[in-house]
Amino acid sequence: MSFFQDLGLAQPILKALEAAGYDTPTPIQQQAIPSLLEGRDLCGIAQTGTGKTAAFALPSLHHFATKPKARQQYSCRMLVLSPTRELAAQIADSFRTYGKFLGLKVDCVFGGMPIFSQKKRLAGGVDILVATPGRLIDLIEQRAVTLKDVEIFVLDEADQMMDLGFIHALKRIDQLLPKQRQTLFFSATMPKAIAELGNRFLNNPVRVSVAPASTTAERVEQFVTFVEQREKQTLLTLKLQSEDIDRALVFTRTKHGADRVVRGLAGAGIQSAAIHGNKSQGQRTAALQAFRDGKIKILVATDIAARGIDVPGVSHVFNFELPNVPEQYVHRIGRTARAGREGIAMSFVAGDERGYMKDIERLTGVRAMTLGLPEGFRAAVAALPPPVADKKPQQARGGRGGGQPGGGRTNYAGKKLGGNNGGTGLNGETRNRTHAPQGGWQPAIGPRDGSREGGKNDARPRSDNVGSGDRRPTADRAFAARSENRRDPGAPARNYGPKKGGYKNAVKRAS
Repeated sequence: MSFFQDLGLAQPILKALEAAGYDTPTPIQQQAIPSLLEGRDLCGIAQTGTGKTAAFALPSLHHFATKPKARQQYSCRMLVLSPTRELAAQIADSFRTYGKFLGLKVDCVFGGMPIFSQKKRLAGGVDILVATPGRLIDLIEQRAVTLKDVEIFVLDEADQMMDLGFIHALKRIDQLLPKQRQTLFFSATMPKAIAELGNRFLNNPVRVSVAPASTTAERVEQFVTFVEQREKQTLLTLKLQSEDIDRALVFTRTKHGADRVVRGLAGAGIQSAAIHGNKSQGQRTAALQAFRDGKIKILVATDIAARGIDVPGVSHVFNFELPNVPEQYVHRIGRTARAGREGIAMSFVAGDERGYMKDIERLTGVRAMTLGLPEGFRAAVAALPPPVADKKPQQARGGRGGGQPGGGRTNYAGKKLGGNNGGTGLNGETRNRTHAPQGGWQPAIGPRDGSREGGKNDARPRSDNVGSGDRRPTADRAFAARSENRRDPGAPARNYGPKKGGYKNAVKRAS
C-alpha cells in the first residue's frame, strides 16, 4: 500500500496516479498533504521540481471528489495564480492528469492569447482556474469571471510575483476572494517582504519547508570558465560540440542576447530555439514542445523560463551570462538535476561578472570548479571576422519641415529633429520622427507582439525582466497607478495625468 492510499485519497485520484506511474511521494507531499486534507492553510518554502504541484493538487482534487457542486456561470471553485505563462500551463496539465477520472473542468488563462475565446470558455463556469495575475484582472474587469465562489486559493512562486511587479494585482485579487477559503502560499525564498505578503493571505497556516537553495546547488556539478564577453559564443559552440548532451538550456540576461546566441549556433550548424518575452505565445509554446519532444536539444532562454520549464532529461545548463540576482542562478541550474538526478551547470564569466559569481558562491555555499579554455579555442577565436563598426548617421534626405534650417521638432536636449520623412538637426544629425534620438528617451515597453502579460492592449509588467534593474518599466508604474487608484479602497487619491482621458491616456503614454 502506497503513501497516497494510506491518506485515503478518492479512488479516481489513486487510479490516475497509478496510470501516471506515481507511487512514492516527495518530502513536500508527505508534509503538506495530510494538513491540506484537513482544510488547513499552508505556507510552503519549496522550489520548482520538488513535487509541490501534486502537493496542492491532490488534496484539492479530493475535496472536489468528496464535495461535488454544480458549476456556476462565470465562476470557479479553485483559483491557482502563477507568475509565468509556461508555469501556468504546466500546472493546468498536472490537474488534468491527476483528475482525469473526476470529470472536472480545468481551464488556464494568460496573456498573449485571444481574450475573447477565454471569456467564452469561462461563461459556463469551471471547477479549477489557473491564471496569470494580469490576464485574470482583465477578465474580472470585463465581467467574464467572478471570484465569489472560490473555495481554494493557491499562490505559487510568490517571490517571483513580487519580482515581476504583481503586488498591486495580488492585493486587488485578495479583496475579491471570499474570506472563508483555504489558502496555499508557496515561495522558493521567504524574505521579509514575502512573509508580509503571506500574512495578508493566510490564516493560522501550517508551515512546510523543503529543499533549501543550497540543496539544488550541491546536487549539480558546477563549473566556471573565465572568458571575454565577445568570445562566449565560440566557447558555447565548442562546448556543445564536445559535451555529451541529452538536452541543454542556455540562459542569457536579455531577449536580444538570446536571439544572437541562436543565430550564432545556427551559423555553426547547431539547431536551437529561443524562448523569451518578445516571442509570441505560439512561438514560445512551439519551441518548448520541440524541446520536450527532443526535436531540438538546445533551448536558449531568458529568466522567464527559469521557473517555467519542467522538462525531464535536461543534462546541462549553460549560463551564457550570469544573472545579477544570485537566487536566480539557483533557479536556473535547478532545471537540471530534477527528481534526485544529477546535472551539470557551466557558467561563462566575463571580467565584469566576477562580482556576480562571488555573490552566487556566497549564497549557495558551493565553489564552482574552474575549467580552462578548450583545446583549439584561441585558433577558433582568431578565425572570427573582426567586429563591425557602428555605421555613421546617413545624410538627410529632406522631408516636411526637416530639410531646411530651423525645420522639424526639438527634443529635450534642444536638438532639432526631422519632420515626417526625416531631416537634419542644427548639428547635422539625421533624425526620423519614428525613432528616438540617439542617447535620448527610449520606450519602456518593446514591440507589441505578445511580449507583455495580457498582449497588445494590456499594460502589464514584463515577465522576463527579473534582475534587470531597480527601475520598473513605465507601463508597470502605470499599472501600479491603476491598481492603487481604482482597486484598493481607501488608497489615497493620486493624480497620474490630466483629467481628460484619465488612466487610459496615462497607459497610452506609458506604452
